[in-house]
Amino acid sequence: MKPEKTITLFQSVRELIEDSRKHIVRNVNTVMIYTNFSIGKMIVEEEQKGTKRAGYAESILKDLSSALSAEYGRGFSHRNLDHFKKFYLLYRERISQTASAKFDDAAGKVAAKNLLGVFADHFRVSWSHYVLFMKIQDTEEREYYESEAATGNWSLRELQRQYDSSLYERLALSTHKKAVSASAGNDQVNEKPIQALKNPVVLEFLGLKEDASYSENDLETAIINKLEHFMLELGKGFLFEGRQRRISLDGDHYWVDLVFYNRLLNCFVLIDLKIGKLTHQDIGQMQMYVNYYDRKIKQTGERPTLGIVLCKEDNKAVVEFTLPLDNEQIFSKEYRLHLPSKEELRKQLE
Repeated sequence: MKPEKTITLFQSVRELIEDSRKHIVRNVNTVMIYTNFSIGKMIVEEEQKGTKRAGYAESILKDLSSALSAEYGRGFSHRNLDHFKKFYLLYRERISQTASAKFDDAAGKVAAKNLLGVFADHFRVSWSHYVLFMKIQDTEEREYYESEAATGNWSLRELQRQYDSSLYERLALSTHKKAVSASAGNDQVNEKPIQALKNPVVLEFLGLKEDASYSENDLETAIINKLEHFMLELGKGFLFEGRQRRISLDGDHYWVDLVFYNRLLNCFVLIDLKIGKLTHQDIGQMQMYVNYYDRKIKQTGERPTLGIVLCKEDNKAVVEFTLPLDNEQIFSKEYRLHLPSKEELRKQLE
């Protein structure tokens, strides 16, 4: 067998194995969610049988946990059973009446098999994700994180980071809260695409200290080393095009720090990094970069280039009086090297 054919066969077999593994993982997760939901339903129904004895509900969980742990070992602690119950109470409305009726079907095995497809459609992330979701009190916020985790294929660690960095609150500060909820899970863009950027942009994953001395080159290098995290922080649809892209004008050379293309916005996104307070020179420089890309690089059918000055300290007055009133291409955004306080952001929202 020729080497080329061997490589082609390997790639085909590898793709099949990877797809099969993903399919198995999805099926296992669906069965787990279905089982936990069903256990939660049984617990709730048992509690609702009418007894008024004090502590009856707690007694059910305690006794059931002891019996299941003796039979199956780990996984059925009092705490886990309480999670199953809460999961059912939070998400039972999501399962349609038709699907719910199958729980009581006489042919239990057939009903369960059919239900797995329903659960696979309605619950698209892992059980561990839902354990985190159940800690979120606000319904809109909870649904937002679930939708973003599913469409963005976030790992549990990435979901935890996005939640800890107050993603929902930061987006709500950038745009209207209803618009944030409405956009969840949609690969659509707002009428003003820049509103999809968080406010502020949180770069705690870079490992740079807030009080440490670092240069713009240090910041850029740290971002390149954590490029996947940075693009997730920026938003959806970002593709990395390059760093330090040169622009030459009459023998003078200028460099754009970071260049991305956004497949959803269908345009280039230029980012300049500033470690100090924003100045009008920063805005003017970005205006030149954007004009160059619009006139020399952008192709027919693509939308106008966006320019973002990512700075340590924003200056809204400078932006307002440097740019025209109808500006929709040049923007400034603050970055932070530490996670913001949820309480602080929520006070700003209020």
